[in-house]
Amino acid sequence: MLKQRLILASGSPRRLDLLAQAGITPDRLLPMDLDETPKRAEHPRSLARRLAHEKAEAAFQAVHTDPAWAGSYILAADTVVAVGRRILGKPDYVEEASASLHLLSGRSHWVYTGLCLITPAGQARIKVVETKVRFKRLTSQEIMAYIDSGEWRGKAGGYAIQGFAGSFVQKMAGSYSGVVGLPLYETAQLLIGEGYEFQEKWREGAP
Repeated sequence: MLKQRLILASGSPRRLDLLAQAGITPDRLLPMDLDETPKRAEHPRSLARRLAHEKAEAAFQAVHTDPAWAGSYILAADTVVAVGRRILGKPDYVEEASASLHLLSGRSHWVYTGLCLITPAGQARIKVVETKVRFKRLTSQEIMAYIDSGEWRGKAGGYAIQGFAGSFVQKMAGSYSGVVGLPLYETAQLLIGEGYEFQEKWREGAP
């Protein structure tokens, strides 16, 4: 039986940690640097779905003619944070991060995480996981302290729920791991449904 290989089309340490939690170790990381600009009037859910698919497809195109990696499973994900239909990107500057946190303060927002698995047969399986998150009302001091922490850099919506911003969350309905960047339940079900075997490794025990 040929060895099953999994390529993660991401270099995110958070996604690697989440996969490791389920006993999954990708055989290769292949981050795809794509333009993540939303299309005109594009719904945030549609954006998460499209970007996950495009990242997986780009990784597939990069390896499908390579005998060493052809026939691999390819997994990609993308996370989009939105207030209503307003998409909050990944801030590059302090002013942008501050504006995002002021907007999120005291209100609910949605986190959409798109998943795409391309099977060894080249078929794309796509799913979007939605999570509703409500932040407490943030004080100016809390926002400035969070800005100073630097955790917001490179994070959709300008925050990382697995870090200090976890203390801002009043309530959440949906997938915590999805907000971190990779919904574990849905990812596992996609892989299991397409014949990727990883649970046998659990018998070896925890590392």
